[in-house]
Amino acid sequence: MLANEDIRKIAEELADAERTHTVIPRITARYPDATVEDSYAIQGVWRDSQVAAGRKLVGRKIGLTSKAMQAATGITEPDYGVMFDDTVYENGSVIDFDQFTNVRIEVELAFVLKSPLEGPNCSLFDVIRATEFVTPALEVLNSHIEMEGRTIVDTISDNAAYGGMVLGGIPMRPDEIDLRWVSALLYKNETIEETGVAAGVLNHPATGVAWLANKFHQHGSRLEAGEIILAGSFTRPMWVERGDSVVCDYGKMGTISCRFL
Repeated sequence: MLANEDIRKIAEELADAERTHTVIPRITARYPDATVEDSYAIQGVWRDSQVAAGRKLVGRKIGLTSKAMQAATGITEPDYGVMFDDTVYENGSVIDFDQFTNVRIEVELAFVLKSPLEGPNCSLFDVIRATEFVTPALEVLNSHIEMEGRTIVDTISDNAAYGGMVLGGIPMRPDEIDLRWVSALLYKNETIEETGVAAGVLNHPATGVAWLANKFHQHGSRLEAGEIILAGSFTRPMWVERGDSVVCDYGKMGTISCRFL
């Protein structure tokens, strides 16, 4: 485990990197004994500093929910980060490319809760009952740690690489559609780049939300009513550059678009 002073130091480095839109050297290169627990401690110190500065927490993101991504990173469970109100974009937004580093897009579903979710035995069905509606969402990945050689410890410390989300499409109640079969076609500059089906997220995207509620219970916390939960991507990350336009077609759940300038 890292010393508290090291955890605070790294959290301050990440906060500075976010303000200046720069990257820092890999944590695991400088602290090779750092653990996943250390990474969540770093994220927690960073999160608390952002709340103290006036940012409002609106939800959570879940990552590494597909078997392919877990195999690639060598871990067997998802990770998570926090989302603030100033990171939420409307459908059709023009986004400042310079606000992010190592910019990528992932295709997801967002669950908006109407009642709290609490472990230790939260199930997929509990998530369905607690969800007001599900809506298409694009996650903007944003990495403040150098990419080469990065590990799960680095990613979690960096708020699970979360940068922002674009909400759009047609919100639906979870009993109006079979969420496992929600599919998406992701386009960049009018060229299709990725496709996916939501069942790729732990066989059902609500499963990731249940996992998060149970994980939070271990720390004496819960997911609150009104929170937005990004359930995890069912496509590979798509790199974007300045000037790129992005459109994602979710079929009967509508489309999302944004452009980076």
